[in-house]
This record gives sequence, structure tokens and C-alpha cells, in this order.
Amino acid sequence: MDVSDMHPETPPRLRVLLIAPSLDIVGGQSVQASRLLEELSKQSQIRIEFLPINPRAPKLLRPLQKVKYIRTLLTSVLYALRLISRIGKCQVLHIFTPGYVAFLLAPAPAILLGKALGKKTILNYRDGRAEDHLEKSATAVRIMRLVDEIVAPSGFLVDVFSKFDLRARVIPNIVDIERFRFRRRDCLRPVFLHNRGLEPLYNVPCTIRAFALIQQRYPEATLIVAHDGPMRGQLEEMVRSLELRNVSFIGNVPRNQTAEVYDQADIYITNPNIDNMPVSVLECFAAGLPIISSCVGGVPYIVEPERTGLLVPRDDHQAIAAAAFRLLEEPGLAARLAANGFSECQKYTAGLVAAHWLDLYRELAARESPRSLNQHTIKIGSNTE
Repeated sequence: MDVSDMHPETPPRLRVLLIAPSLDIVGGQSVQASRLLEELSKQSQIRIEFLPINPRAPKLLRPLQKVKYIRTLLTSVLYALRLISRIGKCQVLHIFTPGYVAFLLAPAPAILLGKALGKKTILNYRDGRAEDHLEKSATAVRIMRLVDEIVAPSGFLVDVFSKFDLRARVIPNIVDIERFRFRRRDCLRPVFLHNRGLEPLYNVPCTIRAFALIQQRYPEATLIVAHDGPMRGQLEEMVRSLELRNVSFIGNVPRNQTAEVYDQADIYITNPNIDNMPVSVLECFAAGLPIISSCVGGVPYIVEPERTGLLVPRDDHQAIAAAAFRLLEEPGLAARLAANGFSECQKYTAGLVAAHWLDLYRELAARESPRSLNQHTIKIGSNTE
């Protein structure tokens, strides 16, 4: 029983249900959800509970979660049952979401059920491909119009939503600054780090082509490729065919060892085709690691060119190599970028971000009850996800 239940003069704690992927799914959303849950659980003003969109099946059924298609069906059924059993106890639904089909599998049912029950709903959209998603799915746009608030981690997505007449606000991602040691790199070494998923979205082949140019000028250059993904075999073969030296594929790195990996490198390269608000970039700020990134999506909203990092055109390995040469050969450039980046990352601390969420929860709780679902009309369009 809450203390507020025993003392009527104490306002009852606001009940929030956080709906997001658990750490069983490796990725930025699950890490952010875990970190936010950890921070908000310390707050006495609210009672926050967690509902994973990827619940583990009972032990006897777990083998089925390894079978394609059956896994999706079983997980969806388990999620729906748990959502129905827990939604009635909360006042605010805080729903993490990616785009495309995944939006329909978990966020959409939570939004629709929440509105039917008169709950306040927050859609925390976290996919840098939002514009493509919403252009292809009129259904997603209609469902998103039902929520009380749309929140994105970057101004980039806020601008995208405005194109569809969807109003959103920014609450940034959390960066665990205290986990990282800011290291001055006065004498920069040609030791590079890439720490994004090994999948087409992050265009790792371009990074490897850039490294090939770098190694021509700096034969001792090293590239550390962290993370994993479906392209790993192809990328390893690419390294062999280019006869590159000193390239290490180290796989997924546990969260408690991430800082050590950043500390091993002196320059960070990321070359996504599209992105939202990459936490890895903010972690580089905290670690003092100079950044080279493609200028796409939400990246220029958090990296100021020539002040906190070097931005290059998308899919331009020659521009990446040229930026690396500048960092290695232009006196004071790397140190200046790193110092400015460290100052910038202070706005992403857990305490500050949690305070933004608390303010939003209180704001929603103070509003009049939202319209119930039967007051809305949702027409399922012919657009596909």
C-alpha cells in the first residue's frame, strides 16, 4: 500500500505504465527505456511500471519464440494479454515506438485500448525513418492523431511530424555521462571506432572504404568495429578483399563495457543513411572522442559542424577520409571539438531528462479527460505499412 493511501491529505502518486522493448532486444530503444525506468523509479511523485513489448513466454513455450512467424504471433498474444491486465491500473501510458509494421504490433493496440479506457497517452516516437513511414501509412497517421502527446528525442522528428500536421515536442535521450571518462586526446592516434549496427541503414561499407584511404596514408591505422548484425560476414569479406590490416570486429559490447571501448579509440566514425538522435554520438561527447558523421536526419540537430563535430555528405568515403586527415593533422581541431562536445552533452543527463518527463506526466494528469475512442473515427486506408 502507498503511503498516500494511508494519509488522505497526501496526493496519490501518479501511475504511469511504460511500454517499451526490454533489454532482450539489443538496441537504442531498449537501453533508453531501461535507463529511464531506472531514473523515474527513484521519483516519489509517480509510480512507474514497465510492460515489455517482447515478453518472455512461459518456460514450456519458449522454444516457440525461436521459430519465425510463430515467434511474432506468440509474443503478440502474450503482450496483448498483459496489456489488458495492467492498463486499468494506470493513468498515463508512455509508449515507445519504432516505425513501419512494428508500430502496428505493439504501440497501436496500446493507443487504441488506452483511448477506449480514457487513459492519457504519450507516443514516444524513435525512428529516424518517420517521414517514409508516415508517407506510406495513412493508418499510422490517423492512429497517432489519437494520442495526447507525441514526443521525439530530436527536433528533426518534430519537423518531420509537422509535415503531417502532427504536433510534437522534444525530450532528449539520456546519456550516462558518469559512465564515461573524458580523456584529452592532445596527440591524436589513427585509431578509429565504429559503433553502430552492422546493417544497411548504417552504411558500414562506406566507413570501410574510407578506412582503406586512411590506411594508405597511415599504415598503422586501426579500425574497431563494435556491434553486430546481418552484414557482418559481408563486411569481414570486404576487409579481406581490400587487404586491410588492423580491423577488429568485436561484436556486441555489454553496456557496462561501452566506456572502455570508447576509451580505446581516438576518432569516431558513423555514416548512417538516415538517423534520428544517435546516443552513440552523445556518448562520444562524454568520452572526449572527436566525431565524423554523415549529415543526415537528426544528426545536424545535435552535432554543430566545426564546433562539436565534423559532418560530411552521406555515402562519401572520400569526405570521411578527408575529415579524418584534418583531425590528425590540423593542430588543436580535435581538442576544440571534444571540449565543445563535452559541454553540449551536459543537457542530456538522466536527472534533467527525467525532470522533463515528470513535468509532462503532471501536465497530462492536470488536463481534462481526453475524448474516448468512440468519439474518434479511424478509417483504415489502403496504404500499406
